[in-house]
Amino acid sequence: MEKEGSYIKRARDLEVYRRAYALSLEVHRATLAFPRMEQYALADQMRRSSKAICANLAEGFAKQTHSRPEFARFISMAMGSCSEVETWISYAFDLGYITQAQRDEWLRSYVHIYGMLVNLRERLR
Repeated sequence: MEKEGSYIKRARDLEVYRRAYALSLEVHRATLAFPRMEQYALADQMRRSSKAICANLAEGFAKQTHSRPEFARFISMAMGSCSEVETWISYAFDLGYITQAQRDEWLRSYVHIYGMLVNLRERLR
């Protein structure tokens, strides 16, 4: 797991982490405009699952010095969170809380992040 010209020392140095983090901020900001009744339901689920991708990468990356399979397990959990947030995005669109353009952009981004997670997990094997 090398970065161009340097060794990756922290999870936040991973491109997949940076992309997931930036997108989770975007999701967080957008969900703040959801109706009040959704703030502790759909909006909260979207925020939590989008942030869990980064949290699982960070925790797993820290454990890789002791166990690469453990890091792979955390990547799999991040993949699960990625799939979860995709489901919540569909709900948000179907309920009229986000636009089709926003839904399409987010789903495209999460599909890309999911693929990056799959590749990262494969590199650990």
